[in-house]
Amino acid sequence: MNTAPAKPLPVVQPWARPFWDAARAHRLVLQHCQACNKPIFYPRAACPHCGSERLGWHDASGKGKIYSFTTVLSNAPSPFIADMPYVVAVVELAEGVRMLSNIVQCDPQQLRCEQPVEVVFERLNDEFTLPKFRPL
Repeated sequence: MNTAPAKPLPVVQPWARPFWDAARAHRLVLQHCQACNKPIFYPRAACPHCGSERLGWHDASGKGKIYSFTTVLSNAPSPFIADMPYVVAVVELAEGVRMLSNIVQCDPQQLRCEQPVEVVFERLNDEFTLPKFRPL
């Protein structure tokens, strides 16, 4: 019997709904400013570069590289204890934005910064699927 507390679920703002809907369909999408033509992550109500509210969504390549990472070996919050060791990383996507996620399907000791990765998806429930990354 598993008595660990449930993992927390994302709190979704209206402007971020397309990101989560796409992830549920195993697609990685990024907001894109229609005024200054820059990609945006994390989803926002206005462009952090120029302030425009004219934002759209584009499919991302799903490719990137590890910018930084850490491996959690102990003292994880109780919902995550069963996952230890696990890797938390900042991934720099090919589109130029950085995303906080997990690196999965790997030996954490073999990871290094600048290592190429690709997106994979982990279904949490009927509503949420998380984009995570694995080494190429």
